[in-house]
Amino acid sequence: MAPMNDHPGEQAAQEPIKLLAIRETDLSVDEVFRAVGDDASGGTALFVGTVRNHDGGADVDTLGYSCHPSAEAEMRRIAEKVVAEYPVRALAAVHRIGDLRVGDLAVVVAVSCPHRGEAFEACRKLIDDLKHEVPIWKHQTFSDGAEEWVGA
Repeated sequence: MAPMNDHPGEQAAQEPIKLLAIRETDLSVDEVFRAVGDDASGGTALFVGTVRNHDGGADVDTLGYSCHPSAEAEMRRIAEKVVAEYPVRALAAVHRIGDLRVGDLAVVVAVSCPHRGEAFEACRKLIDDLKHEVPIWKHQTFSDGAEEWVGA
C-alpha cells in the first residue's frame, strides 16, 4: 500500500479555485457548498457571515457594503495564497455588497481538503485574510442615528 501522501487525492487539486465573486444579490450557502464538492476531500469547512443586530454595544438599523474595483482581484490573490499553503481540493468565496438587513448573508466561504484539520485551517485563513485585506467597506447606521464606516 502506497503512503498516504503519494495518492493524488492527498494533494491539492490542479484548479482548486471554483468560485470567487462579489455580488449585489442574495448569497447562497448551497451554491458555495456545491462548488467545493470533491470526491477526494474528506473534510469541507464552511463559514457564513451574517449581518447582526448590534455592534460595539449599539443597535444596528441598517448596513451597506461597498468595495473598491480591485476587490475581486484581491479575493483571488488571497485564495491563491491559501491554495499554495494548504492541500486545497476546492475553494469558494462570495461577498455581498449593497444594502443588507439584519440576518442577511454578508459572506460565504468554503474549502475542501483531504482531511478535516486542513479544511478548518484553510477556511479560517481564507475568511480572516479576506476580512483584513480585501477592500470592502461596511457603513452602519445605528438606532440612535449615529453612523460608522468599518474597514475604510
